[in-house]
Amino acid sequence: MSRIGKQPITIPEGVTIDIDERNLVTVKGPKGQLQEKISKDINIIVEGNEMKVERPTNNKVHKSLHGLSRSLINNMVEGVTKGYQKKLQIVGVGYRAAKQGNKLNLNLGYSHPVEMIDPEGITTEVNTPTEIIVKGISKQLVGNYSAKIREWRQPEPYKGKGIRYSDEVVRRKEGKTGKK
Repeated sequence: MSRIGKQPITIPEGVTIDIDERNLVTVKGPKGQLQEKISKDINIIVEGNEMKVERPTNNKVHKSLHGLSRSLINNMVEGVTKGYQKKLQIVGVGYRAAKQGNKLNLNLGYSHPVEMIDPEGITTEVNTPTEIIVKGISKQLVGNYSAKIREWRQPEPYKGKGIRYSDEVVRRKEGKTGKK
């Protein structure tokens, strides 16, 4: 049995879950609404304020879908109640970020500033010029947008300059030494 798949999902107060005949799960909560299509082979059972995800057989495909489906639904429930956020740090002389409406302006050492428009359902905050916070209700969208921002200038191993996640550890390398 899948260790993750067999755990029940607790449905908090104020969250409603609808499942149609095609296994399209819709989760509505105080922060918004999310939808995800779950495989038709997986059985989703709602009992009171708990939800269980069950698989029909011990087939390898069903085993892999069991834990995945439970995690997706749990992430949706958590997203509409608490939301998700990722913090990015900008390290480097002259590297900075600024916010103008729904645009994120990044100065990353290129000859031009990088402008990124926040996608629907995602908000970015710039508290200090070297810190960006990406917020949203969908864990997948928050992670993807954070990765796109980080892609513009990934941290390099010699000086550590670039955009990194706040909990990321950049392995530093020693530079070249002169001739002897």
